[in-house]
Amino acid sequence: MKTKSQVLSLLLLICFTFSCSKDDDKTELIAVEEQQPEPQPEPITDVYAVGWESDGIKDIAKIWKNGIATPLTNGANNANATSVYVAGEDVYIGGFENNGSTNIATIWKNGVKTPQGDGSRVAFISSVFVSGDTVYAVGMEVYPIINGELYVATLWINGKATILNQGKNHSWATSVYVEGNDVYVAGYVEDPITKIFVATIWKNGVATSLTDNQDGSRARNIFVSGNNVYVTGSQVKNGKKVAYIWKNGVATQLSNGSTDGSANAVYVTNDDVYVVGSVNDSEQNRIASLWKNNFPSDHLSVSGVDATANSIFVMDNDVYVGGSEGKFATIWKNGEPIKLTDGTSSAQVNSVFIAKK
Repeated sequence: MKTKSQVLSLLLLICFTFSCSKDDDKTELIAVEEQQPEPQPEPITDVYAVGWESDGIKDIAKIWKNGIATPLTNGANNANATSVYVAGEDVYIGGFENNGSTNIATIWKNGVKTPQGDGSRVAFISSVFVSGDTVYAVGMEVYPIINGELYVATLWINGKATILNQGKNHSWATSVYVEGNDVYVAGYVEDPITKIFVATIWKNGVATSLTDNQDGSRARNIFVSGNNVYVTGSQVKNGKKVAYIWKNGVATQLSNGSTDGSANAVYVTNDDVYVVGSVNDSEQNRIASLWKNNFPSDHLSVSGVDATANSIFVMDNDVYVGGSEGKFATIWKNGEPIKLTDGTSSAQVNSVFIAKK
């Protein structure tokens, strides 16, 4: 009887052990929720434009950000914002403001103005460029001379003025571009004999004439891409002002010369060269115009209305052009006009800059 009990106990132990072993072999399935990546915010494209709008009496310097206008001056005296550059969170604007008797070269940083002189002489800023912590601006100062006044091309670096043209002839700096350690400036200098302006560039202060045209020429804008230096402007041919671009000093005619024309700005991206300016119609109204790779595209403005294109910026295949059409300050995006003002008084965009965050 004892033996039977032992056998029975042994069988029960084996069954219990086997049962536990089977349970241990079972794999418990746990549902794991897949973690989705956090959605990234879409990049924001900000469109900056600067220029002026008249209040019917005075011209007020203004900035438009994404179409919303902010005055830089209070309208007590004439002012103009000629150039804008965005570096990180900071917005730099160059131009001038009259103090009641004298036009003073001025830079606004985030809306706060800093005169670039003591107001003892007339001065204008045409262009501003920022590289690192250094703010470059170019334009012109007026110096009194025995027989009148002398216009002098000037470069400001962090507010310190340097005269570019040391001669006794008029000169004007219109555009600045910084590439690495090199500072490029475009403008024009009066020939001492003919008294005609000659398109000129300065590289690190050394002047080079772009043409020997004896009828007159002016350089309006400069852009550096890689080893190539692009300059836009105009030359006089057969009594007409003709739009030109110079690439490394080699000139290419853009407008046909049947009416006046001017190439006011250039932008280079992905080996494409965009130029904007104006060509007059038969009634001598300017037509805002765009050239791509030296070939004319469709006109930006309609014939019969005076218009001009002053500035261009290309971002993600979108082409932004700033200027005016009639009384309206205007931006064209891919050829479509966007009016920034209501046309009650005259207004104009002088410079555009696109920033993506």
